[in-house]
Amino acid sequence: MTAITIGQVKEPPVPEPVEPDDATIIKDGYDPRLANADLAPLKHQTWSWYNIFAFWMSDVHSVGGYVTAGSLFALGIASWQVFIALIVGIVIVQALVNLIAKPSQRAGVPFPVTMRFVFGVKGANIPAIIRGIIAVAWYGVQTYLASESLNIIFLKFIPAVQPLATDYSFLGLSALGWISYGILWVAQACVFWTGMDTIRKFIDWAGPLVYAVMFILAIYLVARAGGLGAIDLNLSSGKPMGFMESIPVMITAIALVVSYFSGPMLNFGDFSRYGKTYGAVKRGNFWGLPVNFLVFSLLTVVCASATVPVFGELITDPIKTVERIDTPFAILLGGLTFVVATVGINIVANFVSPAFDFSHVNPRKISWRTGGMIAAVGSVIITPWNWYSNDQAIHYTLDLLGSLIGPLFGILVAGYFVVSHQRIAVDDMFTMDPRGRYWYRNGFNPNAVLAIVLAGVPSIVCAVLPSPLKQMGVIDVTWLSNFSWFIGAGLGFLFFALLEAKRPQMVPLAADDPSVNDGAAIKD
Repeated sequence: MTAITIGQVKEPPVPEPVEPDDATIIKDGYDPRLANADLAPLKHQTWSWYNIFAFWMSDVHSVGGYVTAGSLFALGIASWQVFIALIVGIVIVQALVNLIAKPSQRAGVPFPVTMRFVFGVKGANIPAIIRGIIAVAWYGVQTYLASESLNIIFLKFIPAVQPLATDYSFLGLSALGWISYGILWVAQACVFWTGMDTIRKFIDWAGPLVYAVMFILAIYLVARAGGLGAIDLNLSSGKPMGFMESIPVMITAIALVVSYFSGPMLNFGDFSRYGKTYGAVKRGNFWGLPVNFLVFSLLTVVCASATVPVFGELITDPIKTVERIDTPFAILLGGLTFVVATVGINIVANFVSPAFDFSHVNPRKISWRTGGMIAAVGSVIITPWNWYSNDQAIHYTLDLLGSLIGPLFGILVAGYFVVSHQRIAVDDMFTMDPRGRYWYRNGFNPNAVLAIVLAGVPSIVCAVLPSPLKQMGVIDVTWLSNFSWFIGAGLGFLFFALLEAKRPQMVPLAADDPSVNDGAAIKD
């Protein structure tokens, strides 16, 4: 043991420097416990508005998006009211995404790093772990949904595999299901492993390809139905509602749309960091959200409506629609397209996010690629096919997602736009020096930690408790669970802003402060 003379101050050990990288800016003072080649600020931000537009196409065009949009018609309101709810909901998503995109685009860093100026350089692991775990669950579900399409192709073109689908199973999944899941698991891992540039190229063509096939599928179904005149586009079920009676249902539909996008909305900074300018990101969000989602919704309604005269029943699941088509080429084209669509959303929403999140927990030992593979392995361990088999799974999952990530959204927006006045000292997000602006108390901002607790508890209660209360006959407040994201986001925003006003931890930077090095200061 080394003796220390009384009055002598023991200097902290000097951390080893972070290895430099061609793509990111790694300065001499960056601590390896906070920085690696994947988390540091980008040297060049090259994504255009089209790349952001293609990102949203890949995110929207999935089996889950198709089913969710179609399920809104089962709420009992008229078709035109569903469309209004879809448009209002997606416009809200666009506005919120523009807010969450700005700090990451300006600083050139991914979502978990951005959270450091709010939660502290250590405390940012709290939102990183929460978002990472959610992404792992969704990654497994989306891979499972895509594997269902692959199963159909195998059964249609290789009938000999039928026993694998019916006679053999393991952990609740058939042998054929394991084969299809494994193929997609490996394919996604290969695309991811080659890096963000390959992912960008993949989503650039995946979204338009899905559109082309959706149009072909719509034309095919309409032709078999006997033309548009033979199709009833009103998919609403149940007794028609009066105008005032339908208003709460429309509001619920709007909330479900926002909740569906709550996951990729929160970690959108993982992608906006690559945008050339903030204006390019906003333009991509406009074309990728309200415009793209409107066209997608119209195609969904036409395809689903046409299944009634063609197959004798309403089918809102595109995989089941393709399965009922008796043309081999159509089954092959449709099945592979929905595989591509689901792989697209899986990579952008549920692979990239946990890759950054898990790397953030230990940058020295976990690279971006390693973080992604941790998520991929975890997606198998949770056996998502068992988790997703519940009839209420889609909406229940949306509510649970909202209860966990709504408060994080509100805290980040309050921290950036209200408390810090849109100014960040990027270099301070990469230092463990107690004198750093984002060290706060031992690396944690107590206000942010308290705000996530104060906002998270009621949000989780709203998502989880109403269903048991109804089953016990106590009270029916199940409608409350549909708004858990809004409750969490609103409370997170409010609590954090109030706590910072009452006992400030974040010191706002002046516009001329030399520490403000986000935006143009880190560009060439």
